[in-house]
Amino acid sequence: MTVSLPHQSEPAEAPARPVESPRRRARRRALTLLIIVLLIGVPAGYLMISADQSRDSGKDKEAKYSATGLTEGWPSKVQRRLYQVSVPHPADRIAYYETNNWKTSRLYVQFRTTVAGLDSFLEAMGVQQNSLKANHITITDRDRKITGWDFTGPGPWSGFSLRKKNPAPRKEVVVNMSDPKLPMVYVVSLTVP
Repeated sequence: MTVSLPHQSEPAEAPARPVESPRRRARRRALTLLIIVLLIGVPAGYLMISADQSRDSGKDKEAKYSATGLTEGWPSKVQRRLYQVSVPHPADRIAYYETNNWKTSRLYVQFRTTVAGLDSFLEAMGVQQNSLKANHITITDRDRKITGWDFTGPGPWSGFSLRKKNPAPRKEVVVNMSDPKLPMVYVVSLTVP
Protein backbone atom coordinates (compact mmCIF):
# COMPACT_ATOMS: atom_id res chain seq x y z
CA MET A 1 0.00 0.00 0.00
CA THR A 2 1.33 3.25 -0.86
CA VAL A 3 0.66 6.21 1.15
CA SER A 4 0.42 9.33 -0.69
CA LEU A 5 1.44 12.43 0.99
CA PRO A 6 -0.50 15.55 0.44
CA HIS A 7 0.99 17.61 -2.21
CA GLN A 8 3.05 20.38 -0.76
CA SER A 9 3.44 23.40 -2.81
CA GLU A 10 6.33 25.67 -2.51
CA PRO A 11 5.86 28.45 0.02
CA ALA A 12 4.28 31.52 -1.44
CA GLU A 13 6.67 34.34 -1.75
CA ALA A 14 5.79 37.58 -0.02
CA PRO A 15 4.66 40.07 -2.53
CA ALA A 16 7.57 42.21 -3.53
CA ARG A 17 7.57 45.64 -1.98
CA PRO A 18 7.16 48.23 -4.61
CA VAL A 19 10.25 50.28 -5.12
CA GLU A 20 9.79 53.72 -3.61
CA SER A 21 10.46 56.51 -5.97
CA PRO A 22 13.17 58.97 -4.93
CA ARG A 23 10.65 61.78 -5.05
CA ARG A 24 8.29 60.02 -2.63
CA ARG A 25 11.20 59.11 -0.32
CA ALA A 26 12.34 62.75 -0.25
CA ARG A 27 8.79 63.88 0.56
CA ARG A 28 8.50 61.34 3.41
CA ARG A 29 11.85 62.42 4.86
CA ALA A 30 10.85 66.09 4.60
CA LEU A 31 7.59 65.33 6.42
CA THR A 32 9.48 63.43 9.14
CA LEU A 33 11.92 66.31 9.52
CA LEU A 34 9.04 68.80 9.73
CA ILE A 35 7.36 66.77 12.47
CA ILE A 36 10.62 66.58 14.44
CA VAL A 37 11.15 70.33 14.11
CA LEU A 38 7.60 71.01 15.26
CA LEU A 39 7.82 68.61 18.20
CA ILE A 40 11.19 69.89 19.39
CA GLY A 41 11.67 73.33 17.90
CA VAL A 42 8.35 74.94 18.83
CA PRO A 43 8.54 74.08 22.55
CA ALA A 44 12.22 75.08 22.62
CA GLY A 45 11.40 78.41 20.97
CA TYR A 46 8.55 78.96 23.40
CA LEU A 47 10.87 78.28 26.34
CA MET A 48 13.45 80.75 25.00
CA ILE A 49 10.83 83.49 24.56
CA SER A 50 9.36 82.77 28.00
CA ALA A 51 12.80 82.85 29.63
CA ASP A 52 13.61 86.15 27.91
CA GLN A 53 10.34 87.72 29.07
CA SER A 54 10.91 86.42 32.59
CA ARG A 55 14.40 87.89 32.64
CA ASP A 56 13.07 91.27 31.41
CA SER A 57 10.38 91.19 34.09
CA GLY A 58 13.02 90.44 36.71
CA LYS A 59 15.10 93.38 35.51
CA ASP A 60 12.08 95.68 35.79
CA LYS A 61 11.36 94.45 39.31
CA GLU A 62 15.02 94.73 40.25
CA ALA A 63 15.10 98.33 39.02
CA LYS A 64 11.93 99.11 40.97
CA TYR A 65 13.13 97.54 44.20
CA SER A 66 16.70 98.79 43.95
CA ALA A 67 15.55 102.38 43.57
CA THR A 68 17.18 104.51 46.23
CA GLY A 69 14.90 107.48 46.33
CA LEU A 70 11.56 108.82 45.30
CA THR A 71 9.99 107.47 42.13
CA GLU A 72 7.74 109.77 40.18
CA GLY A 73 4.14 108.56 39.98
CA TRP A 74 1.39 107.14 42.13
CA PRO A 75 2.02 104.46 44.72
CA SER A 76 0.03 101.32 43.89
CA LYS A 77 -3.47 100.87 45.29
CA VAL A 78 -2.15 98.06 47.47
CA GLN A 79 0.54 100.33 48.93
CA ARG A 80 -1.95 103.13 49.56
CA ARG A 81 -4.35 100.72 51.26
CA LEU A 82 -1.65 98.96 53.32
CA TYR A 83 -0.06 102.21 54.54
CA GLN A 84 -3.42 104.03 54.68
CA VAL A 85 -2.21 106.97 52.60
CA SER A 86 -4.92 108.40 50.36
CA VAL A 87 -3.58 110.76 47.72
CA PRO A 88 -6.42 113.19 46.93
CA HIS A 89 -7.70 114.28 43.53
CA PRO A 90 -6.54 116.59 42.11
CA ALA A 91 -2.85 116.11 42.88
CA ASP A 92 0.40 116.50 40.98
CA ARG A 93 4.14 116.31 41.68
CA ILE A 94 3.38 112.86 43.08
CA ALA A 95 6.32 110.70 44.05
CA TYR A 96 6.80 107.78 46.42
CA TYR A 97 9.35 105.38 47.82
CA GLU A 98 8.91 102.22 49.92
CA THR A 99 11.43 100.60 52.25
CA ASN A 100 11.05 97.25 53.99
CA ASN A 101 13.10 95.34 56.50
CA TRP A 102 12.39 92.79 59.19
CA LYS A 103 11.64 95.50 61.73
CA THR A 104 9.62 98.19 59.92
CA SER A 105 8.17 99.11 56.55
CA ARG A 106 7.81 102.70 55.39
CA LEU A 107 6.04 104.41 52.53
CA TYR A 108 7.20 107.91 51.68
CA VAL A 109 4.76 109.96 49.58
CA GLN A 110 4.79 113.55 48.39
CA PHE A 111 2.20 115.42 46.36
CA ARG A 112 0.87 118.89 45.66
CA THR A 113 -2.87 119.43 45.88
CA THR A 114 -5.53 122.09 46.38
CA VAL A 115 -6.84 123.35 49.72
CA ALA A 116 -9.91 121.12 49.24
CA GLY A 117 -7.57 118.22 48.38
CA LEU A 118 -5.61 118.83 51.59
CA ASP A 119 -8.86 118.83 53.57
CA SER A 120 -9.86 115.56 51.89
CA PHE A 121 -6.44 114.01 52.66
CA LEU A 122 -6.59 115.05 56.32
CA GLU A 123 -10.22 113.94 56.64
CA ALA A 124 -9.28 110.47 55.34
CA MET A 125 -6.87 110.24 58.31
CA GLY A 126 -9.52 111.47 60.74
CA VAL A 127 -7.98 114.91 61.41
CA GLN A 128 -8.57 118.51 60.33
CA GLN A 129 -6.32 121.40 59.30
CA ASN A 130 -6.21 122.67 62.88
CA SER A 131 -4.18 119.52 63.68
CA LEU A 132 -1.28 121.03 61.71
CA LYS A 133 1.12 122.75 64.10
CA ALA A 134 3.09 125.70 62.75
CA ASN A 135 6.86 125.14 62.37
CA HIS A 136 6.43 121.54 63.52
CA ILE A 137 8.60 119.31 61.31
CA THR A 138 7.68 115.78 62.32
CA ILE A 139 9.62 113.86 59.64
CA THR A 140 12.96 112.73 61.05
CA ASP A 141 16.42 113.56 59.70
CA ARG A 142 16.84 109.89 58.79
CA ASP A 143 13.69 109.92 56.65
CA ARG A 144 14.63 113.26 55.06
CA LYS A 145 18.03 111.87 54.10
CA ILE A 146 16.43 108.81 52.46
CA THR A 147 14.01 110.91 50.38
CA GLY A 148 16.09 114.03 49.83
CA TRP A 149 13.36 116.19 51.34
CA ASP A 150 14.56 119.60 52.54
CA PHE A 151 12.24 121.54 54.80
CA THR A 152 14.32 124.73 54.99
CA GLY A 153 12.86 126.53 51.94
CA PRO A 154 10.14 129.16 52.00
CA GLY A 155 7.19 128.22 54.16
CA PRO A 156 5.20 128.37 56.29
CA TRP A 157 5.78 124.74 57.26
CA SER A 158 3.50 122.82 59.56
CA GLY A 159 3.07 119.22 60.56
CA PHE A 160 1.66 116.62 62.89
CA SER A 161 2.15 113.00 63.96
CA LEU A 162 -0.64 110.48 63.93
CA ARG A 163 -0.23 107.43 66.10
CA LYS A 164 -2.92 104.79 66.25
CA LYS A 165 -3.08 101.39 67.88
CA ASN A 166 -1.24 98.58 66.02
CA PRO A 167 -1.61 97.35 63.32
CA ALA A 168 -2.61 100.77 61.96
CA PRO A 169 0.40 102.59 60.51
CA ARG A 170 1.99 105.54 62.25
CA LYS A 171 2.13 108.68 60.11
CA GLU A 172 4.30 111.77 60.06
CA VAL A 173 2.97 114.62 57.91
CA VAL A 174 4.57 117.91 56.90
CA VAL A 175 2.80 120.54 54.77
CA ASN A 176 4.38 123.48 52.96
CA MET A 177 1.92 126.36 52.48
CA SER A 178 4.29 128.69 50.57
CA ASP A 179 1.58 128.68 47.87
CA PRO A 180 -1.62 128.85 49.97
CA LYS A 181 -3.75 127.64 47.04
CA LEU A 182 -1.50 124.64 46.27
CA PRO A 183 -0.06 123.11 49.46
CA MET A 184 2.76 120.57 49.11
CA VAL A 185 2.31 117.51 51.34
CA TYR A 186 4.99 115.10 52.60
CA VAL A 187 3.97 111.87 54.34
CA VAL A 188 5.86 109.02 56.00
CA SER A 189 3.67 106.08 56.89
CA LEU A 190 5.34 103.43 59.04
CA THR A 191 4.11 99.94 59.85
CA VAL A 192 5.57 97.58 62.41
CA PRO A 193 4.93 93.85 61.78
